[in-house]
Amino acid sequence: MKKISIVFSFIFFSTTLFSQKKYKSDWKSLSKHNESPEWFQDAKFGIYFHWGPYSVPAFGNEHYPRTMYGHISGKKPIPKKKREEGVGVGFQTYREHEFHKAKFGQPKDFEYHDLVPLFKATNFNPEKWADLFQLSGAKFAGPVAMHHDGYAMWNSKITPWNAAQSGPKVDVLGALSKAIRKRDMKLITTFHHAKVGRYDEGSKKHRWHYYGREKYLERKAPERVGIDSEALQKLYGTMPWEEFCSMWNDLLEEVIDNYQPDIIWFDSWLDRLPQENRQKFASYYLNEAKKWNKEVVITYKQNDMPQDLGVLDFEKGRMDQMTDYTWLTDGTISDGSWSTTGSWSYTEELDIKSAKTLLHILIDIVSKNGNFLLNISPTADGVIPSEQEKSLLEMGTWLRANGEAIYGTRPFITYGEGPKRLQGSGHFVSMTKPYDDENIRYTTKDNAIYAIQMGWAGSHKKLVLKAFSKENLRETKITNVSVVDSSEKISWKLTEEGLLITTPFKASNKVALCFKIETKNGWKTMRQEVKPLKKSPFKIDG
Repeated sequence: MKKISIVFSFIFFSTTLFSQKKYKSDWKSLSKHNESPEWFQDAKFGIYFHWGPYSVPAFGNEHYPRTMYGHISGKKPIPKKKREEGVGVGFQTYREHEFHKAKFGQPKDFEYHDLVPLFKATNFNPEKWADLFQLSGAKFAGPVAMHHDGYAMWNSKITPWNAAQSGPKVDVLGALSKAIRKRDMKLITTFHHAKVGRYDEGSKKHRWHYYGREKYLERKAPERVGIDSEALQKLYGTMPWEEFCSMWNDLLEEVIDNYQPDIIWFDSWLDRLPQENRQKFASYYLNEAKKWNKEVVITYKQNDMPQDLGVLDFEKGRMDQMTDYTWLTDGTISDGSWSTTGSWSYTEELDIKSAKTLLHILIDIVSKNGNFLLNISPTADGVIPSEQEKSLLEMGTWLRANGEAIYGTRPFITYGEGPKRLQGSGHFVSMTKPYDDENIRYTTKDNAIYAIQMGWAGSHKKLVLKAFSKENLRETKITNVSVVDSSEKISWKLTEEGLLITTPFKASNKVALCFKIETKNGWKTMRQEVKPLKKSPFKIDG
């Protein structure tokens, strides 16, 4: 009897302990989550891709599902002010509407869902894609699981509009998750579906992705307004708002249960959803991750979630100062204005960034305590175009030679030296000019500091690293300076102004030269003029 009592007490104690450790659906409980585990801080670089039925027209951009219906007014929009093209935003002209009419016919006769059977992905090869991601140097990878269009890239029981049951008839997320994990990469799934649902009143309605479709049908086919089938409601978000909010959570829980993603990334507009839905998602994900014995990551934009729950993400932008917390940039391999050559999904107009440009972005981000999530744009038939592949493979070549200065590193006393190039912090930040050999970025690992020169200055040129001035250096003892991807010995000496380095005779690469500065007992006693930016509390939107 005594033994039974002891066993019962142990079970009761264990159950109680587990229940105490479970996350509750409130911000206070969820704030106990470690939002940026070590593996994520070490990873630095990941790849994802915009791919779906919106890739079929190969025109405009990934917002084709809404712009094909024209502007909500039915008129051609006129820009109110000039936008900076360099930030990659651009003005949405809705030129897709005229293109669609010429290519497929009137939108009322050929709607977005009619593109789904044309999304065949006949050349999709998850093993080949995962090989490319790995060769590019990515440490995490995965698909846009659901974009604003409401089409799921996994085998879903919740929506019939999914890649396993329509279009390519392939569980894209399932096939890729196996291939990615086989190569010891982490799995990211990105969600943009907060915009899918129809909100009846106020400004939130105007951020409904298919608002233009409703206004178009009111003008061209009023008899079809409000009569979408149950299946179409799940694609176009035309069910009652409360039903959509429930479906938003159900879709996430389905992916969590079936694919166990390491990172769940969110686009903007989570503030459309009640905070209760966001809290319910987070508690479900984190509690499931505990069962898997995994440390997982949630990302967000703007003020959509608390900073002590998720990792803040900047779209086509980044911080222009060092932080004491990890953040993320999501950018795309395409270049130029979003509405012309800079689409996130494949179009025939895409301009592609060089490996040099992408590496410079990565280096700048890492020096400030960020990670870089790079989007690529496969064609509708499942091919990653050669120009994109070339940039990725060249990134991988540099990272294999110089990865010790990137992966697993942490910030230095300053992020860098040289002229300012970035015009501020945040989303959609432009540059005055590209980085070059005048720009130095720092990272550290253990007792070593890496000074990364963003270009080749030439043979036997003098370089003074002012961060190592006598005033800053204090007790730190430098024992050696070398070039990471070269066996050539270089000369160096300490001066009042800083560490004077002579560049090697031969360039090991001309993209970014990594100098490894070794110390005897570390560098933590060095003087830090500007303290890293700390987290600051803000009011959660929505």
